[in-house]
Amino acid sequence: MTATPHAAPSARRILTASLVGTAVEFYDFYIYATAASLVFGPLFFPSSSPEMQLLSSYATFAIAFFARPVGAIAFGHFGDRIGRKSTLVASLLLMGLSTFFIAFLPTYAMAGWVAPALLCLLRFGQGFGLGGEWGGAALLAVENAPPGWRGRYGMFPQLGAPVGFIAANGLFLILGVFLTEEQFIAWGWRLPFLASIALVAVGLYVRLKLTETPAFAEALKEAPPPRVPLGEVIARHGLATLAGTFAVVCCFAIFYLTTAFALGYGTTKLGYDRETFLAVQLGAIIFMALGILVAGAWSDRTTPRFVLMIGCVLTVGAGFLLGPMMGAGSLTLIWLFLSLALFLMGLVYGPLGAFLPSLFPARVRYTGVSMAFNIGGIIGGGLAPIAAQALADAGGLAYVGLYLSIAAVISLLALVTLRRPAEV
Repeated sequence: MTATPHAAPSARRILTASLVGTAVEFYDFYIYATAASLVFGPLFFPSSSPEMQLLSSYATFAIAFFARPVGAIAFGHFGDRIGRKSTLVASLLLMGLSTFFIAFLPTYAMAGWVAPALLCLLRFGQGFGLGGEWGGAALLAVENAPPGWRGRYGMFPQLGAPVGFIAANGLFLILGVFLTEEQFIAWGWRLPFLASIALVAVGLYVRLKLTETPAFAEALKEAPPPRVPLGEVIARHGLATLAGTFAVVCCFAIFYLTTAFALGYGTTKLGYDRETFLAVQLGAIIFMALGILVAGAWSDRTTPRFVLMIGCVLTVGAGFLLGPMMGAGSLTLIWLFLSLALFLMGLVYGPLGAFLPSLFPARVRYTGVSMAFNIGGIIGGGLAPIAAQALADAGGLAYVGLYLSIAAVISLLALVTLRRPAEV
């Protein structure tokens, strides 16, 4: 980002705080997704078949997506009533501590049904905290953006996704190099969850130094905060919430098909070892960061909605490449597909930080943005690994590709129905 009059230390702190929080979010979420794909099945569920253990593990993965809208309501309520700063601190603490305590869970062999029950409880805590995280981070960035820079400021929370992914994936890759399979299953998988507390500490340090956003302060001057922000969102902004919800389906579907599902499928059905496939994904995630950067700059030259629509159209075509490229028996082709898909993920994810806040007035923006983003996460991402695994078992990878294309069409139709969003 080139220097501007707004690139003062306070602006850098704001952008860092928005990026760090979502980096923690994706680190937490992806270490869980990776562990769910690799070890949680046999560790936390009774043995019946490897497929059923994997599906059970993916089911716990989905719990957080259903917790996210609940968290969105709770954190959105306080974010619109008392402010962005304190709400973001609370969401980060809940999210980070839930992840940290997973490191200390007993396995099914140690505690029976208590083990998966505790895993589900902490997974719910992760999702509940996450429900207030992304929306608040996006508002922190775009409500402080100078004119003409909303797309580029709004992309910073999205850049936390590849940062968190690289940290999580890289740590699992290092553990695979230095630990034996037995050591990794016995205790090594716990280390990434323990390490999450360091990222949380960094995030808290940055966020506790923030002040409220100008947009929130101005909204308080104009009128008292809404008593029930959710009620106002439903009554006055129901169509915008619905359209925004379906507009984010595509980005969630891409991410969790190319990460959680691809890792599980690649290390089981395709027979690649864990370290090799993690390295392939680590190389591909760089293209997601590139896509986010392109989308942020492009959004300021056109509109976030236009860039999102182009990304959805291209993703429809990418869905038809999934089967031939992922199932060709070539790691190079798998890497090329993952790189392409994650670049497109950048195009349909990068503009969301500027796009979703533009659908709501500042007085209910935290609630509206959080609800749309997190309910869309259920539809697009929460069930994606389970559905993709079932589709792959039933009909092969071509059906998984069709699933991706349909998700992109859903988002495209939602974007087409929206009128030109208002200014943030």
